[in-house]
Amino acid sequence: MSSTQRENGASTNSIEAKKADPRWSEKKCSWASYMTNSPTMIVMIGLPARGKTYMSKKLTRYLNWIGVPTKVFNLGVYRREAVRAYKSYDFFRHDNEEAMKIRKQCALVALQDVRVYLTEEWGQIAVFDATNTTRERRDLIQAFVKENGFKVFFVESVCDDPDVIAANILEVKVSSPDYPEKHRERVMEDFLKRIECYKVTYQPLDPDDYDKDLSFIKVINVGQRFLVNRVQDYIQSKIVYYLMNIHVHSHSIYLCRHGESDHNVEGRIGGDSELSPRGKQFAHALRDFIDEHNLSDLKVWTSQLRRTIQTAEELGVPYEQWKILNEIDAGVCEEMTYQMIQETFPEEFALRDQDKYHYRYPGGESYQDLVQRLEPVIMELERQGNVLVICHQAVMRCLLAYFLDKGADDLPYMKCPLHTVLKLTPVAYGCKVEMFYLNVEAVNTHRDRPITRTGRSCLIPCAKESTLTAAKKLVAVSASE
Repeated sequence: MSSTQRENGASTNSIEAKKADPRWSEKKCSWASYMTNSPTMIVMIGLPARGKTYMSKKLTRYLNWIGVPTKVFNLGVYRREAVRAYKSYDFFRHDNEEAMKIRKQCALVALQDVRVYLTEEWGQIAVFDATNTTRERRDLIQAFVKENGFKVFFVESVCDDPDVIAANILEVKVSSPDYPEKHRERVMEDFLKRIECYKVTYQPLDPDDYDKDLSFIKVINVGQRFLVNRVQDYIQSKIVYYLMNIHVHSHSIYLCRHGESDHNVEGRIGGDSELSPRGKQFAHALRDFIDEHNLSDLKVWTSQLRRTIQTAEELGVPYEQWKILNEIDAGVCEEMTYQMIQETFPEEFALRDQDKYHYRYPGGESYQDLVQRLEPVIMELERQGNVLVICHQAVMRCLLAYFLDKGADDLPYMKCPLHTVLKLTPVAYGCKVEMFYLNVEAVNTHRDRPITRTGRSCLIPCAKESTLTAAKKLVAVSASE
């Protein structure tokens, strides 16, 4: 047998071995993809300024994070495309026949885009973000859903608190494309009249009669109460679970890694090593940071590994240990350096570089597994006040990806340098990021995205740069998003 034949045979055997390996054959399938046995349409309902778009965006971010391809279809965007110059609330009067025709046509165009997304673009959930306040419109949507074999779940936001409504108008609507002049008093006046136009024809969901057979949740006064009706499958229960946990309140989440550990210095991954001298110095700096920012009401969470616990111990405040915050399990590669992994398990090393998010260490975890493990942490962070999470690189990447709406391709390569605190403050439709480098030098544990055969790579700083340089670059990236 020639050397070429031997090489080809070895290559074929290698490929066959990969196919037989469940970690390889399943790696492209998200665990969450098994939640849906048919595409689902989430239909928002409610008067303007009731937080529908806020819920739509957050729900979409959550579903994409857990691996369910989801997209928002905001009818306001379609309406602005059809009518470039908004003049006043008169456009939303129910007796404005020309405007009513335009609005219905926009809805039909959006529904066709929903159909394309769910049938041709591998989408699993489409969020139809519009008022949908009449039974006529909702019946139209149900006919569309039935015709295409989709499932439908309605989310109605009901709010009669004038302070909440006014705050929503000022926070979100003043910056709407409908009001380029951004004159607060004029925006408030016009938008309140727009709401009155919708009230004339508003028909809330009727759980006792007309809508008793529909699957829906009513969110009343920004989560003070809920009414849930006929939840029919797992994904609908996930939606209800999430919506019942998000709370609209002012708070900040602080994320940081533990202080530099002995394993960090040695270039080893995983394990349960203690803090290095510089890691202990960071713990002291972190205590000073909390004092300087007057974070007296701060809750502190750690993993159950020594390096996070030792970091928290220096703070002099109570803290909670979460096992699910432990670092990603590297299986047979625990406590090895990347060079040792490459020499000992060269094929595993190459497989991880090909698809870092889905790759699962032999006997360990993948980033996809880690996201699933961390879901309860996200739910608690949504419910809590100010929290400091002292965690690990892979864990911090997963949490950060949720708040910054990062996908599976980018998540495993997000920069999370040691001795740096990220402050995340949820705002109307996103998250404000502030970074604080605590002036304690540390090794850089980041490993760049491998350069592909085409020579392309991600926009990630070089692994040889200092922690301070990496921190500055992440601030620049976050500020531009």
